[in-house]
Amino acid sequence: MKRNLMVLLTIMAAFTLVLAGCGSKDNTSSGDGDSKKVYKVGTEATFAPIVSLDDKGKIVGIDVDVLQAIADEMDFEVKWESIGWEPVFQTIKNGETDIGGAGITITDERKETFDFTEPYYESQLLIVVKEDSKIQSLDELKDKKISVQINATGHMAAKKLQGESSPNIFAFENQPIAIQEMLNGNVEAAIGDNSVVYEYIKAHPNDKIKVIKDDSFEKEYYGFMVQKGNKELLDKLNEGLKKIKENGKLKEITGSDF
Repeated sequence: MKRNLMVLLTIMAAFTLVLAGCGSKDNTSSGDGDSKKVYKVGTEATFAPIVSLDDKGKIVGIDVDVLQAIADEMDFEVKWESIGWEPVFQTIKNGETDIGGAGITITDERKETFDFTEPYYESQLLIVVKEDSKIQSLDELKDKKISVQINATGHMAAKKLQGESSPNIFAFENQPIAIQEMLNGNVEAAIGDNSVVYEYIKAHPNDKIKVIKDDSFEKEYYGFMVQKGNKELLDKLNEGLKKIKENGKLKEITGSDF
């Protein structure tokens, strides 16, 4: 009898554990079901107003807001990391990050290696010189020293003007440094994206800078970049982008009808 009682107690205890385990599994399952996919986003956060760091070191800007709006529509999360301009491309290629968001212009050359979303922002290159400079056009820079952001479209424009191996082209990690090099007298002009140039001027009102628009610069379009062949993520981003264009959120963020 005692033995039967012990067996019965053992069975009941085991049954209780099973029920407890089932309840725990249900809660975990519910939590897992509610969790969202998280994508790593690589950026270079010195590209205000497109992407930069605020006073608390948080990554902010137009790219951040646009991608967050897409994420909200498509029910996923994003984790931003400021890793530098060149690493943005390398980490996407290696699969270390999922999305590149750094005011990246869509070009045919880049599309050979990466996939891009539909455009979400329109931009154009500008020439930046000192206020007393006599330079008035891009053509006048053919034999002049120029500073640019490395491997950005300003760099491409400078190489197109002067040649791939020109010793007069000085490439730096970001656009603000390129402008500072011009102000310091190390080069005669800098070339960069209009949004970044105007934001720099806004942040440095005492710098004696003149901006030159040149018709030879074509309009550029930014897109979010993903690893070549990552169709699932690309489709998700494009679907979300389409939704925020249609509901007016993109215009609200960028201030543009684009």
